[in-house]
Amino acid sequence: MAIPHTAPGEVVDVKPLGAALAATRSHALFKSADLEVIRLVLPTGQEMPEHAVAGEITLQCIEGRVAFTCNAGEVELGAGQLIHAAGEEVHGLRALQDASLLLTIALKSPC
Repeated sequence: MAIPHTAPGEVVDVKPLGAALAATRSHALFKSADLEVIRLVLPTGQEMPEHAVAGEITLQCIEGRVAFTCNAGEVELGAGQLIHAAGEEVHGLRALQDASLLLTIALKSPC
């Protein structure tokens, strides 16, 4: 069953999942013409292979710990920390602990 996207003005709960983390899957919270926000849920050891997206991104760790690889090298993010990557920058992600994160992607419309 698909999780519906939120509507403009609708409140979204992004607090730590705690015990529910293991049973929760990653899902898009909303997507518009300019912006997409996704709740990523990664069990320990899971990776997102290196890739690039057209727009800028932010990645905020809500709980757990991850290793984020980008042009600056590999950095660790823990709960409450946020990192930014430029559009077209190659980046990857690996969960060091069970983690949930908030990924924001600035979408670029084709010219």
